[in-house]
Amino acid sequence: MPKPEKLHVVIVSVERTLYDGLVERLFVPGEKGRFEVLKNHASIISTLIPGSVVCEGENAFEISISGGFVEVKDNEVTLCVETL
Repeated sequence: MPKPEKLHVVIVSVERTLYDGLVERLFVPGEKGRFEVLKNHASIISTLIPGSVVCEGENAFEISISGGFVEVKDNEVTLCVETL
């Protein structure tokens, strides 16, 4: 069985780096609605609204945020967030 394709995700807050690693998929609360990011997603920059960032894969987790920004480019995802 082939390995799932992964994204490199970095999530940072003012205080520290919250996560830096690989995930299979990512769900974020965008200003125009919640959206999913998978490998080979189109490049995008979006503001984030209060909600939860959900990362799925081997080490799945969820982070509650009060807002921020996300950039997706070339299978690299960077989130600058304000945590609750």
